[in-house]
Amino acid sequence: QVQLVESGGGLVPAGGSLRLSCEASERTFSSYAMGWFRQAPGKEREFVAAIRWSGSRTYYPDSVKGRFTISRDNAKNTVYLQMNSLKPEDTAVYYCAASSRFPASMFREYDYWGQGTQVTVSS
Repeated sequence: QVQLVESGGGLVPAGGSLRLSCEASERTFSSYAMGWFRQAPGKEREFVAAIRWSGSRTYYPDSVKGRFTISRDNAKNTVYLQMNSLKPEDTAVYYCAASSRFPASMFREYDYWGQGTQVTVSS
């Protein structure tokens, strides 16, 4: 059982930046692909980014490509999401998740989830 804990959310003005972190409890973290999703009120959970177990490949939807960067440090059991040029429509609860598949962009492809961290972008 992999436990994931996100941090780094907060309130930021439009155009600003935030870096989210997600720390895993297990040393087997390095064997999982990791992803970030987000969910705004009244909307479905949306895929944001994924990274291969080694960090050698990443995958993004068009909505965040060029603005968001996912990375990982397997020595620290941590995955990051650097978010730049933030927009009000990026406001959501952001979740990290672990998967045995890559690339994986569907909710059902992920086995473990964190509790989420709130990101609010003011206009």
